[in-house]
Order: sequence, then structure tokens, then C-alpha cells
Amino acid sequence: MTEVAAARRSRITPEREAELYQAVLDLLREVGYDALTMDAVAARTRSSKATLYRQWGGKAQLVVKAIRHIKPGEISEVDTGSLRGDLHALMAREDDCTIERNSALMRGVAMAMHHDPELRHEFREQFIEPEMAEFRHVIQRAVDRGEVRPDCPALEFLLHMMVGGFATRALLDDEPPTQAFLTSYIDAVVLPALGVPPSS
Repeated sequence: MTEVAAARRSRITPEREAELYQAVLDLLREVGYDALTMDAVAARTRSSKATLYRQWGGKAQLVVKAIRHIKPGEISEVDTGSLRGDLHALMAREDDCTIERNSALMRGVAMAMHHDPELRHEFREQFIEPEMAEFRHVIQRAVDRGEVRPDCPALEFLLHMMVGGFATRALLDDEPPTQAFLTSYIDAVVLPALGVPPSS
């Protein structure tokens, strides 16, 4: 980011930025990604479109930034001393109501990504790749502790398994994921695949 761009961004306070992100998420839940417009965001937040474009570049960047803003902290900050403890603690950071709301939001965004290359690019760059790096850090700690063998073939599929637990709950069971479901899934599917006893 250039010094000029940084100076422009600094004009928005963290409180104002959080307010804008919340408005974007509210609109996203109300109308979906395709129908969400920068005009609507500007009207909802009493901003000018020029300001929005200057700060975020476009709709895809703004939406992904808003989604990242509601993340409950960095994954690698959770360190309970065991992989099972870490994964359970990660599932406990959001209550069932929040999990349901955010899962529905992410399903809508995932559908939009299929036909919007810009959104897909921004989501990979700003969300998926950082999340994968965070999960790799958690797993590396487990490897360093001797909980997981470094040559375990399931290691590269950890994030796939975690995303699968969220996505397939609604698809197959027609129910939102819950803390109870996700922690049971971790114990029954994820930990055994990694060679970790579920009671560890």
C-alpha cells in the first residue's frame, strides 16, 4: 500500500469501519451478494460511493473485508496444549446462533463465487489462504508435540474436513451446524483421520 493510500484509509476510524462492515453484512443477509450494490451500501451507511471505492476498491474487496472483520480472532491464538483442545476451543468461540447466521452467510457467498471471478480471487487471497496458514500453524504445534505424525496423509486435508463439517450439515441434514455437532464431528472424524485419540 502506498503512503497516499494509507493516508486515505486512516481517515476512517475503527468504529466507523466496523459500522460499515456491519452494514455490508446486513445487506448481504438481506439481498445476497449478486443484488448487493455499492449504491445500497453508500445509502445504508450515509457514505459517498467515491469514499467506498477509494477505501476498498470495489464490492468484492469490501464484502470479503467485512466477512474477515467478524472472525473471532486468529486461529493460531488458541493454544490449549492439545490438538483436541485447540479444535474444540475453536468451535466454542461462537454460540449456535452466530454459527447458524455465519454459515448461512458463507453459503450465499460460496454460491456467488462460482460465477464471480473477482469475488473468488478476493476470498482466496484475504480469507482462505490466511485461514489455511493459521490451521497449518495449529497442526504444526501438534506435530511438534508428537500428537500427529509429520507424514500423516490426512494432514493436507484438515481444512477440507473442517469445512465439510460445516457445509454438509445443512446439505445432508437440513439443519444448521451447532457446537455439539461440530465437536462430535471433530472427535469422530477429524481426530481419528489424524491418528489422534479422541479422548486425548
